[in-house]
Amino acid sequence: MPAGTKTGTIDDALLAELCEHTLQDTNFEGLGVRHPGKVRDSYVQGERRTIVVTDRVSCFDVVVGTIPLKGQVLNQLAAFWFEKTRGAIPNHLIDVPDPCVSTVQECELLPVEFVYRGYLTGSTNTSIWTAYERGERSYCGHQLPDGMHRHQPLPEPLLTPTTKAVQGEHDALTSRDELIRNGAISEALYDEAARITGDLFRLGQDFAASRGLILVDTKYELGLGPDGKVVVIDEIHTPDSSRYWYRDGYETAMSKGESPPAIDKEYVRLWLGEQGYRGDGPPPALPIEVRCEAARRYIEIFEQVTGQRFEPNVEEPKARIQRNLGIG
Repeated sequence: MPAGTKTGTIDDALLAELCEHTLQDTNFEGLGVRHPGKVRDSYVQGERRTIVVTDRVSCFDVVVGTIPLKGQVLNQLAAFWFEKTRGAIPNHLIDVPDPCVSTVQECELLPVEFVYRGYLTGSTNTSIWTAYERGERSYCGHQLPDGMHRHQPLPEPLLTPTTKAVQGEHDALTSRDELIRNGAISEALYDEAARITGDLFRLGQDFAASRGLILVDTKYELGLGPDGKVVVIDEIHTPDSSRYWYRDGYETAMSKGESPPAIDKEYVRLWLGEQGYRGDGPPPALPIEVRCEAARRYIEIFEQVTGQRFEPNVEEPKARIQRNLGIG
């Protein structure tokens, strides 16, 4: 494996080389029952879950390839947010034994993704902007005013839930009333989850603003801990689950009638859209230059949010994980 990096900046040649050594899949023995996901492979043993964050990237609910160092960035940024918010909002994190691995409390997953949106934006078929551009003014149970423009702040942040689809299928937009009516979740549990995610989104937006960023939108996953209380699981405010803009870049773009530059997974999603891909059929192969640019953006957001330099571990990932977790 390659061994050189620039401090705080990943060498372009190294990134290109790392494209050949991404963590694409796992099948570790000794960690428990394996539950593969789009990006994370989980292993459950008793009341503990070991989450291995791979380098896979998912767009339109489809795995479209891998991005070098992505798993390390996601895992460590999620750990940063879990620790930062732990005093206010309970979460499932126990330990981070490897750059790509988190040990967490096993929880009962709530069958809803809680998506918070602060701006009228997006590029997918289900995005709030796409719906608004079609003339729709009711979105996930919320009424939107006429006369709004793309990328404009919403009158207030909106909780726009989706169903939690099984792997290979698409999440579907829904609403509080529909979820409760269908028996997917109780009214009391939904409202508690809405309170928790609302607090978390406000905390995230405030902290992002202090770092010169806008937390545009994000999705949360929640579960019930052993005591029956709601806890935050999976990840918080990473470039996979969230959209970020630089505040000064946003203001400049809006003054010119342009879209704010993406510093998250939206870059990959937009590239796929330019190739005519929207999630149907096999995706086009991501070129090395796209994969490397995506990696640079993931690293950039990690450093901007945390105020820390990202130090990549360039060891062969599977052997490193086995050593760090003490498995054969």
